[in-house]
Parts: sequence; C-alpha cells; structure tokens
Amino acid sequence: MFYHAVHFNKNNTEFVNTLRQRVNSYFTDNQLSKQANAQMIIKSFIMLTLYFVPFIVLLTDTISNPWEQLGLWLIMAIGMSGIGLGIMHDANHGAYSKSKRTNDFIGMVINLAGVSQLNWKIQHNVLHHCYTNIQGYDDSLDAGAMLRFSPHQPLLPRHRYQHIYAWFLYTLQTIMWALYTDFKRLNHYLKLGIIPGEVKPKQLNLELLGWKLFYFAFTLGLPLLLLSTPWWWTILFFLAMQLVAGFFLALVFLVAHVMPPCDYPLPTEGGDIENHSLVHQIYTSCNFATDSKWFSWFVGGLNFQIEHHLFPNICHVHYPEVAKILKLTTAEYNLPYYHYTTFWQAIVGHGEMLKMLGSEENPEPQMAGVSAKLE
Repeated sequence: MFYHAVHFNKNNTEFVNTLRQRVNSYFTDNQLSKQANAQMIIKSFIMLTLYFVPFIVLLTDTISNPWEQLGLWLIMAIGMSGIGLGIMHDANHGAYSKSKRTNDFIGMVINLAGVSQLNWKIQHNVLHHCYTNIQGYDDSLDAGAMLRFSPHQPLLPRHRYQHIYAWFLYTLQTIMWALYTDFKRLNHYLKLGIIPGEVKPKQLNLELLGWKLFYFAFTLGLPLLLLSTPWWWTILFFLAMQLVAGFFLALVFLVAHVMPPCDYPLPTEGGDIENHSLVHQIYTSCNFATDSKWFSWFVGGLNFQIEHHLFPNICHVHYPEVAKILKLTTAEYNLPYYHYTTFWQAIVGHGEMLKMLGSEENPEPQMAGVSAKLE
C-alpha cells in the first residue's frame, strides 16, 4: 500500500524508550487503567444529553417561539461537538475501553453526527496520525483548492486571501462531510487500497448511503414532519447547528497542526523521514489552553494534542498527568514542546499561518509572528 513507502528514522530511541517507560510506570505505580474512568462515563452521558434532550424537546412541538427553537438547535451543536471530541474520538482510537467491541460500538455514534466511522478511522487514525503534516499522505491537509494548509501545496492567487475567507469555509465542515466528503474519500480510499479487510466497493457505498439517509431522515426529516414551524425555519435552524459545530470542530483540529512552529517534513526519494515516528509527532503538533480545566474537559483533551499524538490509545482524561511527564522528558532531551497559552492565541497563530501560507512558497517553521508564548 502507498503509505508503506514512508520510513521513519530510528534516531531518538533513547528518548522514546524513556518516555514510554515513564508513562507506563505512572499507570502501573498508581494502579490506573489507561482507558476511560468514571469521569469519562459521566462526560459521555452529559454530551449525549446535550444532543438528544433538546432534540426530543423540539419533536414534542411544545416550543413555538423561533428563537427558543434556535436555542435548542444550538445546544445540539454543543452536544454534537462534544460527542465528536469527547466520546467517539477516544472510542475510535481504542482508548475508551479495553474491549474492541465496546470501542467500535461507542465509536459508531459518529454516524449519528453524519460522518462515516470507517472513513474517519482511515483518514484520522491512519493517514493523519501516522503521517502528520506530510504532504500527500496526511489527508487532513487536503482541504481543496480554496485552502493551502502546507507549504508544499501549490500556491494559487486566491490563497492570498485565505486568512480572510477560510473562517467561513470552516463552518461548512460537518455539512460537507455529511453530503459530499465521505463519498469522495471512501472511493479515494478504495482506489488506494487502504481499506482493511475484505473490500466490496458496492456494498461499502450502499452502507454509506444508508447511514446518510438515516442521519438526514432522523435529524432533519423528523422535525420537518412533526413540527408546526414553517419548514424553511427548520432547515435554517438545522444549518445553523451544522455551521456552529463545523466551525468549532475545524478550529480545534487545525490549531493543533497548521501553526507557525509546526514542521511540514517531506520524505526523501527513498521515502525516509528525518525523525523517529514519535519525535515526528512532537515537531508537527501544538498544544493550547491546557491550563483551562473546563476547556480541556469540553474538547476531549485535544488541546493536549502532543500527548494525544504520542499516546492515542490512552483516554484523554489522563493527559494532564501524561503532559507533566512529557514536558520533563522533552526538556531533558532538548526537544520542543509547542504550547499556546490560550485558545484565542492559538486561533490568532493559525490565522497568521494561513496568511503566510497564502503569500509565500515555503514559509519556515518557528518564524517570527507567533503571538503566543511557546514553551
């Protein structure tokens, strides 16, 4: 398969072994499981409640005020984001439970947000996590001709303005996944031959179509059928939910990698990458707002992006403690640990990166203009 052409260097093995030993010792010494705990289960219940309870209230048709209805849809957007960030993400990484069957079952909740579980696991777990910020391999860098997320992508005249219009495009992320992106990616992955197991293209496309029809029938069809609200209001409110959730989800993922200090390495002609695979994750990932407990809780620990990329099989509720070990170990081995103090500073940094990528062929990493403190 095509991604086997990339080979990570075996340098930094002492750092990798030391880090793994220290993290494993933390869980062993404290007699902790690396999977979900009671805190995670409570969070899952809250996020599912935020999504489904407002929806049930809407379907009772007891709320006639349009603004109140819009409020319920926006609460659903919060729940939708929380489900994506804090439930299905861990489950689809195998970090929610020791049971693969349980993880697969919980991870299926992503289908209720209009996104294919199969596509997501390939795009995110395989292509993004293994080949972070490597052009041609990390599928998350491919955002179409309107956006340039890597200095190794073609620079087009329109990109000069991407730091202005990109924010609007981010709002379209979830609705595009539901309507178009999943179909495009499934058939792209079929051509690449990277879908595991016995592959039946027609069956996979029919299954994907079935999930999409179920999603739209459930989330949009039921309100259109049961509510006395004008149909066009319901469609607008549904779109508002998608735009809010799409914007927030896009930001959380993009400020973790499309940032001024992050590297964008290319493999040599022989397919070699300079660093060890784990060290590669350190150079291509960025943390943000890790001191905010409530923010970390809501975004499923994805503000601890470096920890997540090094240990995706560990449930995010453990990341604050893992971060203490990682910061100490990277300092000992003279490796970077990129961190923006607040989410807003990270957003500003991402905007600066968009502007640089829109005006230069190959902007250098760790360039001037980073407005947040880096540790």
